[in-house]
Amino acid sequence: MTEKSETDRRTLLKLAGFGVGMAAAPFAAAAQDTHAGHQMAMPAANAAQSPGGAVSPGYIFLNPDEAAFVEAFVDTLIPQDEYSDKGTDLGVAIFIDRQLDSGWGNGDRMYLQGPFQEGTPEQGYQLKLTPNQLVRVGIADVNDHLRASNGGASFDTLEEADRITFVTALEAGKIELPSVPVRTFFNTLFQLAMDGFFADPIYGGNRGKASWKMLGYPGVGEMYADKIAEWRNRPYRVDEPLSIQDLS
Repeated sequence: MTEKSETDRRTLLKLAGFGVGMAAAPFAAAAQDTHAGHQMAMPAANAAQSPGGAVSPGYIFLNPDEAAFVEAFVDTLIPQDEYSDKGTDLGVAIFIDRQLDSGWGNGDRMYLQGPFQEGTPEQGYQLKLTPNQLVRVGIADVNDHLRASNGGASFDTLEEADRITFVTALEAGKIELPSVPVRTFFNTLFQLAMDGFFADPIYGGNRGKASWKMLGYPGVGEMYADKIAEWRNRPYRVDEPLSIQDLS
């Protein structure tokens, strides 16, 4: 992996954080992801909790092949570096699994009656598949594509540099998938990964509040109106950001 590709991914994550972390976290108290427009699923009751409160891996929607893909995908987007641990260590794959198993993942509030035809980006989601079906079918399409063109290799078995190249091609729409529109598939998974990295840790991702600490986001605990005069024109920093769990 080149230094440029590492920098590009981190820059993208930081920029996304100012839109997702700063906006979505306060609304998480109402269990709403305002950026992606779906209801945030709480960690499953049967998900084991470590002494530190982190959700241990125990997927409730993803099967083993899908989980391997999602883990490799989030670690490609969020590598371990001086800013944070890698995506899987931060619970991002667990977050995605929980969202796919939620009412949003099952399309509970989506119109799915058709007719279905290709729309413009401004028209939003135009598929007969629910979001979790989109991800499931898309993962199968990607692995079938790779097995046919890379000697039987699935996405999770690729070297990191090859994964970066392939994800870049997915983002650009340069790969055709037989069952799902590639850009919709990529954008859905990408948005889920961003939500998992920046949302309140109560939803399974952003373990240890890593992205909030990276951004200097103080959390959801106060209105901060009383800090304006004291901290005017200076960065406001706290030792430990506050999450929903900290206030319960």
